[in-house]
Amino acid sequence: MEVRREMKNKNFDFLGKKKIFLTLSSVLIVLVAIATAIFGVDLSINFKGGTILTYIYDGEISDTQFKSDVEKITKTTAVVTIGEDFATKSKTMNVSLASNEGLTADKQFELTNTLKEKYAENNLDLISSSDVKPTAGKEFFVKCMVAIGLAFLVTVIYIAFRFKAVSGWSAGVFAIIGLIHDVIIVFGAFVLFRYEINANFMAVVLTILGYSINDTIVVYDRIRENKKLAGKRGDIVEIVNRSLNECIQRTINTTITTVTAMICVSVVGSVYGITSILSFSTPLIFGMISGVYSTMFVVCPLWILWQTRGKRKKNA
Repeated sequence: MEVRREMKNKNFDFLGKKKIFLTLSSVLIVLVAIATAIFGVDLSINFKGGTILTYIYDGEISDTQFKSDVEKITKTTAVVTIGEDFATKSKTMNVSLASNEGLTADKQFELTNTLKEKYAENNLDLISSSDVKPTAGKEFFVKCMVAIGLAFLVTVIYIAFRFKAVSGWSAGVFAIIGLIHDVIIVFGAFVLFRYEINANFMAVVLTILGYSINDTIVVYDRIRENKKLAGKRGDIVEIVNRSLNECIQRTINTTITTVTAMICVSVVGSVYGITSILSFSTPLIFGMISGVYSTMFVVCPLWILWQTRGKRKKNA
C-alpha cells in the first residue's frame, strides 16, 4: 500500500530501492538457469534437423493420442501441432520428428499406412513431407544470432547519438543489458511451459527487443528534458527519479492494454489447442512485463550506479 501511494503521488524512490529490484532480477535469472538445468531445452527441428510431415483429416483427432501413436511407430520423439490448410479449409496435423538423417521413405510409408488404418474414419492423408538437415538448423541459428546482434549494435549507436546530453554511450550499453535481461525471461518462459525453441522464440525475442527499447527511450528522453530544465546544478539521481515517476503511468497503461490483448489470444489458443499461438502469446506476455520492469528497475538503476561511481569512490 505504501509503494502504491508513493507511485500515485509521483514521488516513488525507484533508485533508493535499487538493491531490492536488482536482487530480484538476479534471483529470476538464477531461477531460469535452474529450470533450464532441470527441464532442459526443447530445440525445434529447425535447429536439430529431422523430418516434417503434414496430414489432413476430417472430424476430431486428439493431438496427444496422435503423438503417442507416431512415437510408438517411429520410436522417435515427436512434436505434434494442430492447424488448418487455408487453401482447402481442411484440418491439419503437423508432425516434427527430430533426427540427424531424417525419416527414410520406407519409414514414412510405414508410418502413414499405419496411421491411415487407425484413423480410417477421419480420412487421414499425407499431403507434404520435407527433411531439414542439421546444417540448415545451424545456419538458421547463426542467422538468428546475427539478427539479434545487429539489433543490439544499432540500438547502442542510435541511443549514443540521440542522447549525447545524458552520456549516450553508457545509456546505450545499459539499455542492451536491459534487453538481455528480457531475453532471459522470455527464454525462461519457453523452458517453464516446455515450448520448443523455434521460429516463434525468435519472433518473440525480436518483438520484445522493439517493445522494451521503446520504453527505455521514452525514459531517457524524459531524463534528457529534465536535465536540461534542472541545469548543471541538478542532481542526476533526483532527475532520474523524477523522470521515472513521470513515465511510469504511461508505461503501465500501455503494457496493460497490450498484455490484455495477448491474454485474450492465449485464451483462444488454449481453448482450441493451438500450440503455435500459445508458444508465441504466452512468452510475449512475460517479455512485455519484463520489459517494463527492466526499464524502470534495472536499466536506470544500473546506469545511475555507473554515473555516480566517482562520487561513491570519494565518499569511500
